[in-house]
Amino acid sequence: MPIKVSVVVPVYNPGVYVEDCIDSLLRQSLPPDEYEVIFVDDGSTDDTPARLDALAAAEPRVTVLHQENSGWSGKPRNVGIDTARGEYVMFVDNDDHLGDEALERMYDYGTANGADVVVGKMAGKGRGVPVELFRRNHPRATVENAPLIDSLTPHKMFRRAFLDDIGLRFPEGPRRLEDHVFVTEAYLRAANVSVLGDYVCYYHVRRDDASNAGFQRFDPGGYFKNLREALDVVEQYTEPGPLRDRLFRRWLRVEMVERMRARRLLALPADYRRELFEEMHQVVVERFGPGVAAGLQPTQQVVAALMTADRYDDVEAFAEWEAGIALTAVPERVAWEDGTLRVGFSAEYTSGAEPMTFVAGTPRTPLDGPPEDLAAAIAWVSADTAARFGQATADLLVRERASAAQYFQRVEFTREEVPAGDDGRVRLVLHATAAVDPAALTRAGVWDAMVRVRLGGWTKECRLGPAPRGARPIPSAALAGGHVVLPYWTSPHAHLALDVDRATGRLGLGALSLDEVTASGDRLRIPLPLHVPGAGAEATLRLTSSHGTLEVPATLSPQISGALLEAVLPLGELRGAAWRVALGMPGPRFLALPFVLRGGVGGVRVVRVPGPNALRRLVRRVRRTLGTAVGRTASRLRARTGRR
Repeated sequence: MPIKVSVVVPVYNPGVYVEDCIDSLLRQSLPPDEYEVIFVDDGSTDDTPARLDALAAAEPRVTVLHQENSGWSGKPRNVGIDTARGEYVMFVDNDDHLGDEALERMYDYGTANGADVVVGKMAGKGRGVPVELFRRNHPRATVENAPLIDSLTPHKMFRRAFLDDIGLRFPEGPRRLEDHVFVTEAYLRAANVSVLGDYVCYYHVRRDDASNAGFQRFDPGGYFKNLREALDVVEQYTEPGPLRDRLFRRWLRVEMVERMRARRLLALPADYRRELFEEMHQVVVERFGPGVAAGLQPTQQVVAALMTADRYDDVEAFAEWEAGIALTAVPERVAWEDGTLRVGFSAEYTSGAEPMTFVAGTPRTPLDGPPEDLAAAIAWVSADTAARFGQATADLLVRERASAAQYFQRVEFTREEVPAGDDGRVRLVLHATAAVDPAALTRAGVWDAMVRVRLGGWTKECRLGPAPRGARPIPSAALAGGHVVLPYWTSPHAHLALDVDRATGRLGLGALSLDEVTASGDRLRIPLPLHVPGAGAEATLRLTSSHGTLEVPATLSPQISGALLEAVLPLGELRGAAWRVALGMPGPRFLALPFVLRGGVGGVRVVRVPGPNALRRLVRRVRRTLGTAVGRTASRLRARTGRR
């Protein structure tokens, strides 16, 4: 079979972190003879070379190349490209891993759309990844119609013939941002780029010791020298004007302004902050015209203007003010409606733990230059935020706790200006209702509800909750979208989370009333605290006794307060034994029910399973009875033998 995808993995001293990478590559749904994995060992000094050689000896699809240390990832990736036999080349870092269907989905999507570059949805475990780019699929994306420029890491699929035709390779040597140079040129010269947004293909993982190459402190002079090379690529393949300004804005925003904001700046050593600032100031003055900063968000415009004016102290003061701003999201309703979880919430920004207030009714004015002082900067940002409140948005995402995979849910929202005093100030509050689709919860585990708000100069995320204790909605579990989903409030913070297909005691099955469980003839009816859609659903009862195990089909139908489970019992097989009962639904688990079926000639009786306290009392009673009997027997024996 022709090779469809060559996976290139540059390797340098990954230690145990390479194991998850290896496992994910061997688990791919693409048939083993349709892809290859090329590990390029860049002079590792740990035991990784021997580990990879052993792997290659056992796996025909794996090739290992060894070379002297080159200082960074560019040369190993180029060696991998030159060795690759696949139609597409996929780059993976040695401490990251792929989704199980990543190669197959990305290849099929790329070939279906004639893509030179395929960008798969990313998830970041302990590190940031683009979010807006993956809101939906983009079969024909460009730097003009999609935020492609937000994703410049190389962890994508590139058509090998495309790379050869344009002679594209990574810059080599001990340097930074080689991926920016490579990916930017690929975007600008590709006939088509396809973005796959509905499946997590790539998992970026931050090591426990934060030793990933991208997390190491860099030399500002060398870093921004390399950054200029990426800007050179943009200048080479675009004309002066709005598009070039928009692309340049990505580096101004991500690599400069965001490093100078709030806690991210304040967490750095003071001398390093200033060194970074000085290098950024040089790039801004040399390379960016006024149109670049003009498209930034208000807070970003302030930092950019202060940076251009070489006012570091004011940048630091502005960062201290911004560090106190946070997002709060209060849940107001959590309820199931025919298989969909409706989540209502309100969200607003706080400053110093108090709701932020703004002066309403002030017209927008452009930021013509750096603000006079901190008070002027705050006043301009506040006025601009209020004036642009009509553009504010709210989203709800569900995020898998184990992997950080996340998915946008459908949201409807309104905006409200809430009076906040007699001086004309208002609070800016977003009221939203989200429809959580259980089908988006693709794996068993815990999923957190995350609120994302774009308002004024900020885009912030937070967990949903807590709700006021007296007004906290009490959600119920549901069988929906092929999953058992239980919304619940975490402890102690009372954030909303979703337990998917692994529900335990939280379902409340132990509180079932035996008075409501009926066994009449061969019919068993059980009320359950479980929401099911209008059409009902199928389930299974597992009956277990000393005679063996039986699985009995059952149906679930909706009722006002939950669901009714009904099953036809095989009476003949139940006679003469006590049968424990467990409920089986989607997922591998069977959930124990708090009663036993005792089979007899006339049918079955429903008997409650003794709880732990009852069992303990029974054991103590037996021990006391046995102890008394043993004592009486000993007394009789002593009397007979004359012993006292």
